[in-house]
Amino acid sequence: MKTFDIYVDSGANIPDGTVAERDIRVISFHMTVGEEERICYEPGVPFEHIAKRFYDDMRAGAEIKTSLINTETFCDALRPSLEEKRDVLLFTISSGISATNKQAQEAKAILEKEYRGRKVYVLDSANASMGEGLLALRAADLRDLGESAETAAEWVRENAYRMNSYLTVGDLKYLKRTGRISTTLAIAGTLLNIKPVLRADGGEHAKIVFFGKARGRRKALQALADAYRERAFEPANQTVAICHCDCEEDALALADMIREIGAKEIIVEYYDLCTGSHVGPGTVALFFYGKDRRGSFSPSEEKQAAGKPVTDRA
Repeated sequence: MKTFDIYVDSGANIPDGTVAERDIRVISFHMTVGEEERICYEPGVPFEHIAKRFYDDMRAGAEIKTSLINTETFCDALRPSLEEKRDVLLFTISSGISATNKQAQEAKAILEKEYRGRKVYVLDSANASMGEGLLALRAADLRDLGESAETAAEWVRENAYRMNSYLTVGDLKYLKRTGRISTTLAIAGTLLNIKPVLRADGGEHAKIVFFGKARGRRKALQALADAYRERAFEPANQTVAICHCDCEEDALALADMIREIGAKEIIVEYYDLCTGSHVGPGTVALFFYGKDRRGSFSPSEEKQAAGKPVTDRA
C-alpha cells in the first residue's frame, strides 16, 4: 500500500503514459503566448499536440512569457493527498532557474500546520525537464518497493547532482532574445555555424550554463553523446531521456549514438515548454544518471562553463 504521493511541476517533462502508469501527479505551469493564456500540461490532451503548436508559434515570432507556480496553487493541488492521510514528495524545477521552489516551500509550511502529523517534502531537482522527471521516477520506484517518503526524499537529496543534463540549441536567436548572448555573438555564431553545448552546473542553486561549442549540428549532438560516454554510471543499466523542441529526427539520431555506447532504455519526448521557451525550436537535450556534477569537472571544463547562466527565473 502506497504511503505517500508524488507530485511534480510540469517542467518535469514526464511522458503522458508514464505519468498515468507510475501514478505521478502534475502541477502545470502557465504561460502567455502573444495575447493568449495557455496551460503547459493538460491531462487528457497529448503533450505532443501542445508542444508542436507552441514551438510553431515560437518560430513565427510569438512573444512568450512564463510564470511560476504560486503558493496557493501548490496548496490546492496537494490537499487531496494530505486529506487521505498520505505524505507528499513534491519535485520542482531547479531553484536556480525558477522561484517556483520558494513558492513550494511556502506551501509546505502552510500545509504542515494545517495537517498536523503529515509531511510535505519539497525537493529541488537541481535540474530542468527530464532531469527532474527521471529523479521523480526513481522516487516512484522506491515508493512502489514500500519505502517511506522520508527514505525516498533522502535518496533524491543525495543523488540530484548525479543527474546530468546536457543540451544544444538549434538557433542562437532565442538565447539572444533572452539576453543570454549578445547580438554580435549570435550573428557571428550563426554565420560560422557554431552550436553551443550547455549543461546543468553543480551550484547550490543549479543553473544551465555554457559548457562548450561545436561546429555544426552533427558535432554538437556528438558532444552530448561524448558526455554520456564520459560521465554515465552503468550506461546499459539505466533509463536515459532525450527531449527535443520539435526536432525529433535529431533526437532519434542522438538516441542511436548513445545506443552504440550501451544505452538500452531511452525515453524520447518533446521538451518542456517552460525552459523550452528560453532555448527555442531545434534544441536537443540529454539526461542521464552519472558522475556528481559538484566538483567533478576539470578546471578547463569549469572555465568553459563560467559564463552567464542561460535561463531566466520564471
